[in-house]
Amino acid sequence: MSLVSNSSKSWRLRYDAALKATRAQLEHAPSNTPIRLAKTTSNLFRGRSANAVTGLDVSAFGHVFEVDPAARTAEVGGMTTYEDLVAATLPYGLMPLCVPQLRTITLGGAVTGLGIESASFRNGTPHESVLEMDILTGSGEVLTINGEPEDPHRDLFYAFPNSYGSLGYALRLKIELEPTKPFVHISHMRFDSAQELTEAMKALVDSQIFNNSPIDFLDGVVFSPTEQYLTIGTMVGELPAERSVSDYTGMAIYYRSIQTLKDDYLTINDYLWRWDTDWFWCSRAFGAQLPSVRTLWPKSKLRSDVYWKLIAVNRKYRIAEKLDALRRRPPRESVVQDIEIPVDRLPEFLDFFHTEIGIEPIWLCPLKQRDPDVRWPLYEFDPDELYVNVGFWSTVPLVNGEKPEDGKKNRLIEREVTKMGGRKSLYSTAFYNESEFWSIYGGQDYERVKGKYDPDGRFLGLYEKVVREQ
Repeated sequence: MSLVSNSSKSWRLRYDAALKATRAQLEHAPSNTPIRLAKTTSNLFRGRSANAVTGLDVSAFGHVFEVDPAARTAEVGGMTTYEDLVAATLPYGLMPLCVPQLRTITLGGAVTGLGIESASFRNGTPHESVLEMDILTGSGEVLTINGEPEDPHRDLFYAFPNSYGSLGYALRLKIELEPTKPFVHISHMRFDSAQELTEAMKALVDSQIFNNSPIDFLDGVVFSPTEQYLTIGTMVGELPAERSVSDYTGMAIYYRSIQTLKDDYLTINDYLWRWDTDWFWCSRAFGAQLPSVRTLWPKSKLRSDVYWKLIAVNRKYRIAEKLDALRRRPPRESVVQDIEIPVDRLPEFLDFFHTEIGIEPIWLCPLKQRDPDVRWPLYEFDPDELYVNVGFWSTVPLVNGEKPEDGKKNRLIEREVTKMGGRKSLYSTAFYNESEFWSIYGGQDYERVKGKYDPDGRFLGLYEKVVREQ
């Protein structure tokens, strides 16, 4: 819910009361059980331990507290979904600098767990537009941090991204906003090879101009080794006289339009959520793309959080596995990952992926660090390098007695990504051994900051959370 107030005093009074209640929860929590958030939604694709934990009720921080259109900033609770955040800022002609593609991703989750979208080639990732945060630490303190040289806790500010709640939780964030226009004109460019696509991507990022207009958004989709697309988006103030906006929230499916249209128009709101209706293309696993099913599926239920609920039911009752066994089909390994590699390694990675994994479509999103002078130690990029996020989300059949829990395909991807000087997001399964993990994800920096801000280990450590707990 978005409760936007123009009165700093009114929202701060409510906020201070919520802080007091949250501190009390932490103080009274058993010291021998891990602490985590009691959230009703999640966008993680890795399992959680069945061991006892204490869940903190942080629902009071699920609001947009204030939007300042003059300063182009917003004060936002860490548990606020991007759906609510966008709904609060668009009426002012503003939006966050990076809006992850699924509605129920929270701002705090995107900052501590990383997020990306088609503006990331110019704006980086969500944590790069954070001006200030209130972090609840394991000691029960709430620290206001901003990363400035005079900030005594600037080490926490820069270590927080990719810490996944192992260093603390963001209860309030002050973020930058940028101006929007009502519509987005999108153009789809087809390429027959990954090399051609890669060269075009580099040129577009360098110039940030397409058909004499600024490029606001850039991403891509690979359907096969010989069919791949870049989609360029430019915000516009009005539609051409002969054009109307498309609607991909009902029967029409956005990713299929990429193959059939050279250009298109969407409202800015529909552009931001263009992938959510079908969870990119993953709604096909539930039959939601079949016309006979889609006709009956309520339009309001074509959204990622509904598919998440279906996934949760399947995890609990193992429906898909039981059906495969009855049909005498081989078991399948879940391969749900986002990885980042230097742009020049993209053709090599895609060649490997088509040969060894075979999942299609594949999402591409160029990414460059916004401020080259900043170091984010737990997910460190070469600030002068353009990277590409490659996203793939499906299952693959196993042979020769392989078991899904062995993670053979996922381990293969991890090795290939590391070899190419990349890394992968930690929202899904990970199989790194501990020394390899810390060599990639800022081990020495993490150990120092963890010891300083959570000396008693009230929050699970990063490696325990993203590797061992599964």
